[in-house]
Amino acid sequence: MKSLIASLQSALGQRYVLTADADVAPYVVDWRQRYAGAALCVARPGSTDEVAQVVRLCAAAGIAVVPQGGNTGLCGGATPRGGEVVVSLTRLNRVRAVDAANNAITVEAGCALQEVQEAAAAADRLFPLALAAEGTATIGGNLSTNAGGVQVLRYGNARELVLGLEVVLPDGRIWNGLRALRKDNTGYDLKQLFVGAEGTLGLITAAVLKLFPLPRLTATAWAAVRDPAAAVALLTRLRNATGDRVTAFEIVGRPALDLVLRHIPNARDPLHGRPSWQVLIELTDTLAETPLADILERVLAAALEAGEVLDVALAQSETQALALWALRENVAEGQKIEGLAIKHDIAVPVSRIPEFIARADAALEQAFPGVRIVCFGHLGDGNLHYNQSQSAALANDDFIEATPAVNRIVHDLVHELGGSISAEHGLGQLKRAEILRYKSDVEMDLMRAVKKAIDPAGLMNPGKVL
Repeated sequence: MKSLIASLQSALGQRYVLTADADVAPYVVDWRQRYAGAALCVARPGSTDEVAQVVRLCAAAGIAVVPQGGNTGLCGGATPRGGEVVVSLTRLNRVRAVDAANNAITVEAGCALQEVQEAAAAADRLFPLALAAEGTATIGGNLSTNAGGVQVLRYGNARELVLGLEVVLPDGRIWNGLRALRKDNTGYDLKQLFVGAEGTLGLITAAVLKLFPLPRLTATAWAAVRDPAAAVALLTRLRNATGDRVTAFEIVGRPALDLVLRHIPNARDPLHGRPSWQVLIELTDTLAETPLADILERVLAAALEAGEVLDVALAQSETQALALWALRENVAEGQKIEGLAIKHDIAVPVSRIPEFIARADAALEQAFPGVRIVCFGHLGDGNLHYNQSQSAALANDDFIEATPAVNRIVHDLVHELGGSISAEHGLGQLKRAEILRYKSDVEMDLMRAVKKAIDPAGLMNPGKVL
């Protein structure tokens, strides 16, 4: 394959085609260090035209490509298995246009999510996709996995925030679908084929994204709740009282918070008494004169009286609010430091979250006495990160071998409750076989037909999703 590498170096410049083992190493291991592969090389194009050149050269040589952004994925979707060309898109990092009047921004796929947020804020607008890895996760990866995050209940996930896409297809052609329209009823909505496809149909190189008015007021609270059912009741109470001002509603179980307090410097428990369940609440409003903090305090007082809420810490400043958010956002980092765990990214209807937690906890405890369950996530949209490990880190090497049995308990219950075994992290390598148990033959046939029609040679991120 020396001839392909030479052709890529000629197209991009030698410095942008990495071949040395030390240079390639960061691109062939996933963030969780669960998957490690090998690559023929890493190509780092700097424009859409260069991406198209890379894809055409690889197609002509019959070599598969693996697109990669910030490499923060959790399912191995951006990790090569062996012999592919990794196409790193981080050099495609320009903000091409901001149209404040149309509430739209056009950005390239390699822009970090935080950079998109900052560009929107500079135009007095909000790009609402928000997640813990926003400083390194790129918008191309966010779209390829249909990322969710903490504000989905108000603004929707990545799929709902896209107006148009630019995509390099498997044969190297460029589809320019960068339309900034809310209404376009001229046939199939092609952009939605590529959102959530994890690079298996083509490489997203740019996107037009929706913007919103910038909130002028924020109220944040950390509350202990009696149990998950009380958390759902509090969410309903808040939404009835404030409508779509509820921007985020996160649940954190005690084992999840304990990992943060143990491993993250300067982390402090906001409440006394070590409550078993807590929620992080954020309300926002575009009207600066809205008494948002008073409204939140009033609703929480009513919930306290009803016995749903046991204790509350109201943020009195932006610094305090950021400290509360840091507790929630560092759960994944705390878990990573603690060691191996069996992880699940599931969704069920919000109303069935208490039932899921109760039944899944009981079944896992019966099957694996003493199991530690780290449960946290986006209760407001029904998405839980529901993870298992042993309290003694050294016992986890053996426990990980039980992943199929644990998955069967968790995923079968999710399916029974009308849920999804992948809410926001995608399928990648981790769940591509598991999904066969839960999707119908019709669904799988349709997905395979789409893949075959667009990528007949199977060179786009092989071994992922399907």
